[in-house]
Amino acid sequence: MQFLADYFPLLLFFVAFKLWDIYAATAVAIVASVIQIVYFHWRSKVQVVHWLSLAIIVVFGGATLLLHDETFIKWKPTVLYWLFASILGGGRLFFRRNLLAPLMKDLALPDVIWARVTWVWVAFFLGMGCANLYIAWNYSTAIWVNFKVWGAMVMFLLLGIGTVLSVARYLPERS
Repeated sequence: MQFLADYFPLLLFFVAFKLWDIYAATAVAIVASVIQIVYFHWRSKVQVVHWLSLAIIVVFGGATLLLHDETFIKWKPTVLYWLFASILGGGRLFFRRNLLAPLMKDLALPDVIWARVTWVWVAFFLGMGCANLYIAWNYSTAIWVNFKVWGAMVMFLLLGIGTVLSVARYLPERS
């Protein structure tokens, strides 16, 4: 259920794009993101990642709608990915903090392993931002939307599986 709630705006964006166009899809994504925040607030606490995503979709999606220029919405994933890379990398470099640790509360990893996992995620976010721009500028909007929704989802899933497999020996044993 959490997966569906997390990807609710993205999936509605995809459906609206297929039914109408990028501008309708952008408007739907903005409204869906607001609904998502209300839902998370009602169910529990709203995570920082959702607030950041909402702010970026409102700014870049709003610019897309206001200026009737799809360039802005195509920048949105890259800005979000690079922001995450900056937060994770900055936390590690400047504050010596492993900002992924609170997301994986049940996992006690040595600091060197947390550092390795963090830098892999930083590299992933930087690479995804670059891939997004490459596809946005070199392919049709339809291909970009498919990459944004399905390609990115698969890439995140693969990285998540890879992360779990790489730290599996540190997972708590179930009795």
